Amino acid sequence: MAILLGCDGIDLEYPTKHVLQGVTLGVNEGDRIGIVGRNGDGKSTLLSILSGELEPDAGRVTRRRDVHVGLLGQKDALVDTDSVHHAVVGDLPEYEWASSPRIRQILDGLIADVPWEGTVRELSGGQRRRVDLARLLIGDYDILMLDEPTNHLDMRTINWLAQHLKSRWQAGSGALLMVTHDRWFLDEVCTSMWEVHDGAVDPFEGGYSAYILQRVERDRMAQVAEERRRNMARKELAWLSRGAQARSTKPKFRVEAARELIADVPPLRNELELKRLAVSRLGKQVIDVIDVTAGYPGSEGNASVPVLDDITWLIGAGDRFGLLGENGAGKSTLLEVIQGHLKPLSGRVKIGQTVRFGVLSQQLEELKPLEKFTIREVLSRYKRVYVVDGKETSPEKLLERLDFTTKQLWSHIGDLSGGQRRRLMLLLTLLEEPNVLILDEPGNDLDTDMLAIVEDLLDGWPGTLILVTHDRYLIERVTDQQYAIIDGRLRHVPGGVDEYLRLVEHTSTQPGKRPSPAAAAKMPETAPKASGLSNAERQRLRKEASSLERKIETQRRRAEELQAAFQDIDPTDYQALETQQERIKEVNDLIDELETSWLEVSEQLEG
Repeated sequence: MAILLGCDGIDLEYPTKHVLQGVTLGVNEGDRIGIVGRNGDGKSTLLSILSGELEPDAGRVTRRRDVHVGLLGQKDALVDTDSVHHAVVGDLPEYEWASSPRIRQILDGLIADVPWEGTVRELSGGQRRRVDLARLLIGDYDILMLDEPTNHLDMRTINWLAQHLKSRWQAGSGALLMVTHDRWFLDEVCTSMWEVHDGAVDPFEGGYSAYILQRVERDRMAQVAEERRRNMARKELAWLSRGAQARSTKPKFRVEAARELIADVPPLRNELELKRLAVSRLGKQVIDVIDVTAGYPGSEGNASVPVLDDITWLIGAGDRFGLLGENGAGKSTLLEVIQGHLKPLSGRVKIGQTVRFGVLSQQLEELKPLEKFTIREVLSRYKRVYVVDGKETSPEKLLERLDFTTKQLWSHIGDLSGGQRRRLMLLLTLLEEPNVLILDEPGNDLDTDMLAIVEDLLDGWPGTLILVTHDRYLIERVTDQQYAIIDGRLRHVPGGVDEYLRLVEHTSTQPGKRPSPAAAAKMPETAPKASGLSNAERQRLRKEASSLERKIETQRRRAEELQAAFQDIDPTDYQALETQQERIKEVNDLIDELETSWLEVSEQLEG
């Protein structure tokens, strides 16, 4: 396997930290490398050195003479006055890029909804990221280096990007180096990992799942003193082994060995106990969103523009819901409706009298008035003792769980990094003791280890949780059910993210082509609505869908009971074992039939 790029004895030191010490690495043809490590440990610095953007203090970087490297930084270098056209293809003649199927596929996949002749300064953050990605991906590079490529992207675009990178080069050719906190993306795209820590870079075979297993084994064999970090890695592994079916079908690490390692790890969360505690704190009614249509006032006195159409969502005590949807689909609008901040155009919202909201927003606006204070001064405003997992603890101890040191308690909030600010705001939100927690992209600015710590903190939180994120690993990890906003309507997706992606692909043949509901509402209506359902028919279908959901849940419980009964059968009684297996198969077949019927009814409702 030919080497494309390498570094030998790389050293780099900043005034307050030795970032890299004697690092020697090689990048071969066919490598697909994910780079992980704690924030500030040098992941982006390593990419900058390998790409030639930054000179090391010592050591050297060598590359094959004919190798071309493309780099995507966390911040783009787009010119605000440029047109999108020029920013992406530069001065390349139209006949060259328009005649290339590969380039057309990239443009359709990333920026089909972006005005081609619009200026860069008019773009949103997500659009700028996609334009910068398109600019890079249409190039012909031997090595791509991507620093947080999924930032600002919605889940469908992340899925498109993963498929593109997997098929961009033939097997055994090209190379990819990628820094990202998106663990699903790492598992989907990468075949090896580099962990940057304490000035060193450790290589691991396999994707993120394999890396977690190997890291646990390495820590166990070395009897590492960092017991908390090891426990978090083991708990992460427990999720990987017990989690969604999509993950269990990937043979990226030895499941048997993993289960031996996690045999003494307790369940991620006791759902029944958490629901019991939640009901005692919330009462029977939490939030009922019934037949709601919502939107915002039109321009110059025009009629309001609907973003959400005829939504019903019953949110109960202890429910842990993930909310999916593309950028602009209406997720933020629905959160405003749920909190009572936005009055519906029609329908009603009932909020229980005992509900206390806790909200972590994307922009962390709540921290701005506190920037002149130290962390310790802000924590002094809260109770001195809280009960977590049945034990008394202090706000300072909880902050330590989020990787803050005692010394950092004297830091001014205005001096904190993005990841530190987000972790602090999450803690302050929890210290308010809400019973309904709304988290909008809580994983932004957090590394993979810190995401695992945040997930651990949320596992024992006894209340109702609504999570909005484009991180599919996070949403599958901390929520029990997922809902999606598609074309302004809310629908339950029992199959999780995979089902959601199938549904959005069904509504649009090309990613990015479909306008948001708000934009669609401004377009002239040139054809009648596809759905001709009467209110009575719609109500009948809703009842049928609810009935099917209940039947599916009943059969799933029955399958679990049958599976549990295996342990009571004599292992030498092959006839009894075969009979029990046949019963389980019959129940699973019935579940498949019910889910198919549910999808058919849902498609009729979507019309």
